Amino acid sequence: MTLGKRRTALMAAGLAALLSFTAACGSSGPSGAGSGGVTAWGLTGGDEQTMRKSFEQAKIDGQFFGNDAYKQKIRSAVGANQAPTLLFSWGNGGMLKSWVDAGKVMDLTPEVQKDPTLASRYLPSVAETGKIDGKTYAVPNNGMQPVVIFYNKDLFNRIGAQPPKTWDELMALVPRFNQAGIAPFSIGGQSKWPLLMWEEYLVDRIGGPEVFNAVAANKPNAWSDPAIIEANRKIQELVSANGFINGFNSIATDSNADTALLYTGRAAMYLMGSWAFPTIKKADPGFITDGKLGWTTFPTVAGGKGNPDDIVGNPANYWSISANATDQQKQAAVDYLRTGVMNDSYVDSLLASGSVPPVNGIESKLAKTEDPEYLSYVYGLASKAPNFQLSWDQALSPGQADALLNNLGQLFLKQITPEQFSANMNATIGK
Repeated sequence: MTLGKRRTALMAAGLAALLSFTAACGSSGPSGAGSGGVTAWGLTGGDEQTMRKSFEQAKIDGQFFGNDAYKQKIRSAVGANQAPTLLFSWGNGGMLKSWVDAGKVMDLTPEVQKDPTLASRYLPSVAETGKIDGKTYAVPNNGMQPVVIFYNKDLFNRIGAQPPKTWDELMALVPRFNQAGIAPFSIGGQSKWPLLMWEEYLVDRIGGPEVFNAVAANKPNAWSDPAIIEANRKIQELVSANGFINGFNSIATDSNADTALLYTGRAAMYLMGSWAFPTIKKADPGFITDGKLGWTTFPTVAGGKGNPDDIVGNPANYWSISANATDQQKQAAVDYLRTGVMNDSYVDSLLASGSVPPVNGIESKLAKTEDPEYLSYVYGLASKAPNFQLSWDQALSPGQADALLNNLGQLFLKQITPEQFSANMNATIGK
């Protein structure tokens, strides 16, 4: 995958998954330790240790896989009706939707109606990503990863500037940093997926969430929406103004080379998911303890329809329950989702690892952490967000996601125009 950090630390985006399955005798689903118990698969990294601990307490048979390995394994298992009891996903994107359309996962809405706290304990913007057509099919299992602008306070002080609140202010900073020999923005262009964060935010700020909702709904010519074309013009204007570090297309995010440019003083700003904070903390803890790291939201765009409180990124990762599990397995899995996931010890474990749980009413817990200012900021962003947009490459089908990243790569290199980008992407609708 090239969704490197965001998917593994989440992915950074990453997370955990579970064990290899064996088919239960007389059952279409896998059994836990041969006893008909609950099984689960998810991703390695991220909040895996928290999950492992909760599995042990709930006697769930779980195994964790790398991102690509998990996606291949779960696709085959679901197709063969041999899925684990608990299925790991990124929410209401292509993967979960395909399971729902094929009747492969359990509709949890009746369980929510029995006990609303199954969904209502989560922040609304995050709980919503577990729904498809108004019905709940998945609930969060780990921390949130909104995308923010990180910035180097020392470099801003050097030119006597403040972080941008509007797109015009952002563009005005570009020549000032360049004249001071500082790259305005770091970005890992070689990995392609970091480019998507610019597209997601600009489209939202200009046109609001309805623009991508039309794309996700496969509406004809949805990629030709004026907001998408305008967003891509602004991206190319930023590239033309030398808004990104020279050679950005050869920088890989998976090696954290783009992150290092921020704390080593070569780049002033960095648009990235919240997992960049622990990455910086591990690589250069003094950069944080000395107060040199700042963070802010993506700027507004003049005349834009989007709400400035909207955010993009990964609301969380999610658990669904296999429709092919036995009644006993389904009930045990529901009980786990009610009492085993995001209970007090689960939340405390996530916070200790620097992850922000998408649970209502944890402000007092956040205040007691090692990094209360930052973690409270992330929590506040998600708490007040009218819309928390799931990363487009997870919301779309795999084929569309690949085409999107490839076309973005060409757009940033100015090999195609905004109009050509839209035409190319319109050709993927429904595929």
